[in-house]
Amino acid sequence: MFVSYKWLSQYVDIADQTPEELAEKITRAGIEVEGVEMPAAQMKGIVVGYVKSREQHPNADKLSKCLVDVGEEEPVQIICGAKNVDAGQYVAVARTGAVLPGNFKIKRAKLRGEESNGMICSLSELGIESRLNPKEYAEGIFNFPNDVTPGEDALAALNRDDAILELSLTPNRSDALSMMGVAYEVAAILGRDVKLPEPNPNEAGEPASEAIQIRIDAPEDNPLYIARVVKNVKIGPSPLWMQTLLMNAGVRPHNNVVDITNYVLMEYGQPLHAFDLDRIRTGEIVVRRAEEGEKFVTLDDAERTLSADQLVITNGKEAVALAGVMGGANSEVNDHTVNVLIESAYFDGQIVRNASKAHGLRSEASARFEKGVDPSRVQAACDRAAELMAEYAGGTVLSGRVVAGEYAPEPKKVSITLDRLNTRLGTELQMGGVEDIFSRLKFETETKNDEITVTVPTRRGDITIPEDLTEEVARLYGYDHIPLTLPEGESLPGGLSPYQLGRRVVRRYLEGAGFNQAVTYSLTSEKRAAQFALEVREPVALAMPMSEERAYLRESLLPHLVEAAAYNSARQMGSVALYETGSIYLNEGKNVQPKEEERLAGIITGIWQEHLWQGEKKAADFFTVKGVIEGAAARLGLTDRLSFQKATPEGFHPGRTAAVLFDEQPVGVIGQLHPSLAKEVDLKEAYLFELKLDVLLNAARVDLAYTPIPRFPSISRDIALVVDSTVEAALLETIIKEAGGSLLTNIHVFDVYEGDRMEAGKKSVAFALTYVNPDKTLTDDEVTAVHEKVLAALKEKANAELRA
Repeated sequence: MFVSYKWLSQYVDIADQTPEELAEKITRAGIEVEGVEMPAAQMKGIVVGYVKSREQHPNADKLSKCLVDVGEEEPVQIICGAKNVDAGQYVAVARTGAVLPGNFKIKRAKLRGEESNGMICSLSELGIESRLNPKEYAEGIFNFPNDVTPGEDALAALNRDDAILELSLTPNRSDALSMMGVAYEVAAILGRDVKLPEPNPNEAGEPASEAIQIRIDAPEDNPLYIARVVKNVKIGPSPLWMQTLLMNAGVRPHNNVVDITNYVLMEYGQPLHAFDLDRIRTGEIVVRRAEEGEKFVTLDDAERTLSADQLVITNGKEAVALAGVMGGANSEVNDHTVNVLIESAYFDGQIVRNASKAHGLRSEASARFEKGVDPSRVQAACDRAAELMAEYAGGTVLSGRVVAGEYAPEPKKVSITLDRLNTRLGTELQMGGVEDIFSRLKFETETKNDEITVTVPTRRGDITIPEDLTEEVARLYGYDHIPLTLPEGESLPGGLSPYQLGRRVVRRYLEGAGFNQAVTYSLTSEKRAAQFALEVREPVALAMPMSEERAYLRESLLPHLVEAAAYNSARQMGSVALYETGSIYLNEGKNVQPKEEERLAGIITGIWQEHLWQGEKKAADFFTVKGVIEGAAARLGLTDRLSFQKATPEGFHPGRTAAVLFDEQPVGVIGQLHPSLAKEVDLKEAYLFELKLDVLLNAARVDLAYTPIPRFPSISRDIALVVDSTVEAALLETIIKEAGGSLLTNIHVFDVYEGDRMEAGKKSVAFALTYVNPDKTLTDDEVTAVHEKVLAALKEKANAELRA
C-alpha cells in the first residue's frame, strides 16, 4: 500500500510530523513502513513553461524549435524532440542548471546548430514510472491544464514534492488498504481526530430506479448491491490533483469517470465499477453464477472461459463484468459515454479470489474483496463517487439509490478484564488508560467492574477475540514501554543434544571431505516420490498441491540431489559433490500422519582429486563413496558395527552397488547411478549414497579412544588366494579376521586378478596381513602358527587355495 503524505493530511492533522517521523511511529505501532520515497528530493529547477511558438528545426526533421515562457523577463529557446509538443501548451521545463533524476544536469547546449536553454520534460523524465503515465502522455511531453502559471514550481503542481510511505501490510490488516483506514491508524497513534468526507450529491428529480433495475440471484455470494446513476457526463481528463494523487498511490489515470472510481477505491477501500448505462441496453442488472463454459471478454480484450463457481454481473442476457475482478469490454466507459451506472457492492471474498486466481487477474479491487471490505462503506463510497462525477464530469445524479439485498452485520463485541490484560503484557495499566487507547482507535467501550467490553467497528474485521484487544493495547501503549522480564522457572542446561551433536559431526566431516550441503524440496512428483527409496510405500499425496511437480511427499533425498547435480553439470560444473540431511515421509495408512525419518544422502560425479602440479587426476568411483561412509562411521565411533553387502536396488548399477548394514540390519545403500538414468539427465558416472541417519545417530556410540604406538615390531604376510569368481572378498576378509585372533591387527585387499593366466571361473584375491603383539616381539614360529590357522580356515570355509 502506497500512502501519499499530502493525501493523508486531508483526513488527519500531521503537519507537525515529518514523513520520516510519521513512518517511524507507524512502524512502532505494528504496521511496517518499508520505505519513504521523496520523488522531488533529487530534482531542482523544474518549472511550468508556456510554449509561445513552435517551428520546425531547420536542420533536423524530428526536432522542434520552441519559444517558451518560463516566468522570466524573456522567453527562452528550447529544442525539443517530442512529437506532441505544440504552441499554446503548458509544459514542465527543466531550466539550465536544473537536476533531473539520476543526477542528470541540464546545461545550455547547441543541437544541430540551434541553441537550447533547457529541456521540456516528459513524466518519465520527472521520475514517474511509465506504467503510471496517462495513455495520452505515455509517449511525449506532458501538458498541464490551463490553471497553472509559467514559472511556478512544476514539481508542486504534479505533487512530486509529496512523500510516499510504502506500508507492508499483513493479511489481517485489510482496514489499512485505504486512505481512510490509514488515517484512523495515524489518528490513533497521534491522539487526533479523523476528518472524513461527508458525501451529499445534488440529485435531480428523476428517480434512478426508472433507469435501472437490479436483481440478485446469488445472495450468498453477493448479499448487497447498490447502484447510482449519473447522466450527461462529459468524458475527459480528471483534475490534475486527482491524477497525481492516483499516480503517487500506484494507479494509472484514464479519464475522469474511471479515475473517480479508482480515487474512491483508494480513499474508502471500497471497490467500485462504472458501466456505460446505454451499453447495458436492457435496463437491468442481474447478479448470478456463471454458466459452465460461458465466454466473456474482459476490459483487456481477452476472452475468458468462465466456470460455475464464478460470479458475474449481467444485463439479464449476457455478462458485463466478472464480479469484483474486472469489467467487460461490452459495457466499458469510453470517450462516447454519456450516462454512467456506478456499482458498489459487497462480494464474498472467497468467490472473488477463486475467479481472480483462475484467470490470473490481480487487481486493486480483487485484492480488497479477498481480504474483506467494510460493509458500512458500500453506500457512502457510491454516494462519494456520484458527487465527484457531478463535480468533475459535469453529470446529473438521479435521485435515490437502487438497492438490492441487505447486509448490515452487527458489530462484534469483545470483552477482556484489566487483570488479564496486565498479566499478558506484564504491565500495570489502569482502566482509564485502557479506555483512552480504545477511544483513540474510535472503538466504543463499556466498562463494568474490572471488565471492559469493546464494540468493534466493522472496518476492523481482524478483531474477534480478547487477544486481539491485547495486541491493540500493546501496540498503542508502545512496545518500547512494555517492561523487560526474564522467564521464571528452573533454568535448563544449554548445548546440543547427543543427536544434534552427531548430526553436526557428520555435516562437518562431509564438508571437510569436499562436499557442499544442498537443501531441496520435500515435495516432488508422483514419478519421483518413491525413486531410490530404501522403503517403498504408497506415496503420500497432498490435499492441495501447488503443482503436479510438487504433489507428493518424497521417500528419498536422492532424486532431487541427482537433479541438482545435473543442473550444475549443464552449467559447466562437471565435478560435483553434494550432500543433504533431511526428512523423508513414509505412508502409514489412510487418515494417519506419515512417518517422518531423517536421512543422509549424497552424490559425487566427475573428478574427486586433482593435483595440477603433478598432472594427476582421480575420478570419483564406488570406493570413493564407500570410503566417505566409512570415514563418517569412524567419526561417530560406529566403524566395527558397519558392513557392506552386494545389492541390486532399482535405479543403481547392478555390479557397482552395495547395501550398507548396521548391526547386520540394512540402513542404506551406496552405488553408481544406473547408466540409463544418468543418460536421461545428461550426467557422466555418478555415485550415490543414502543412509538412515536417525538410526545411526540414535545408536550407542563408542567414544573415540587412542592406543599407544606398539613398542614391538610387527610382521607382515601377503597371501594371494585362488577362489571361485563368485566368492566375495568380504567373505574372505571375515574368515581371516575370525581365524587370525588378537595377533592379527590389520588386513586389506591389495589386488584382484581375473585374466588369461587364471583358470576359467576362478579369480585371485591378494591380502596384506599385519601381525603384532603389544607385549613382546613375535617370533616366526608364533606368526606361522597363526598364519597356518588362517589358511586352513580359508580352505575349509571358502575352498581357497594359495596361488602358486
